[in-house]
Amino acid sequence: MKKKTIRPKKCRVCKELFTPFSSLAKACSVTCSLKLINNEKVKEFNKETRRLKNGIKSLNDWIADAQVFFNRYIRLRDGELPCISCGRVKVEWTRGGEWDCGHYKSRGAFPELRFEELNAHKQCKSCNGGSAKFAKKGHTVGQDYEDNLIKKIGPENVEWLNGPHEPKKYTIEDLKELKKTYQDKIKAIEGKL
Repeated sequence: MKKKTIRPKKCRVCKELFTPFSSLAKACSVTCSLKLINNEKVKEFNKETRRLKNGIKSLNDWIADAQVFFNRYIRLRDGELPCISCGRVKVEWTRGGEWDCGHYKSRGAFPELRFEELNAHKQCKSCNGGSAKFAKKGHTVGQDYEDNLIKKIGPENVEWLNGPHEPKKYTIEDLKELKKTYQDKIKAIEGKL
C-alpha cells in the first residue's frame, strides 16, 4: 500500500509554511499550538459570554442596541446632506463625531416614531442639543427643522408625522430583526463608499 504524502500547509498562528506530521495538524510547533489553543479558548469564552449577556438583556437594552444601528444608518444615509436644521455642511467636534441622528418628533415624547426613517435626519450636535446659538429672529432650531423637513419629504409626510400614531409594543424578536435590518442597510451603504 502506497503511503500518502502530506503537503505543506500554513501555520494558523505564525503563517509560516510547515510540513505537518498529520493531516489534522494546524500549527507548526508546540509554541504555536499552545497559542492556537489559547486563542480558541478565548473565542469560545467570548462567544459564551455574548450568549449569556444576550440572555439577560432587558427590553430596554435591546431597544438601545437597535437604536445604535438605526442612528448610524440615518447618519450614513444623509451623509452628503447638510444639517436638517441649520444647513451647515461642515462642523468640527473633537468628541463623539460631527453629526447626530436628530429626531423631528423626539423618542421620549413619541416612542412610536423612534424607528421611523421619515422622522430621523442628520443633524449637527448643536442643533440636536437644542442650542440657541443657531436661533435667529424668533425662529427656533425646531422650526428650522420643520421648514427644511417640509422641503425634504413634503408637507403631507410632515403632516403625517404630526398626526396621531398607534403606540408600538416591540418584542425582543422585533428589535433583533430591526437591528439586523439596519446592520444590512449600513453594510449596503458602506459597500458603495
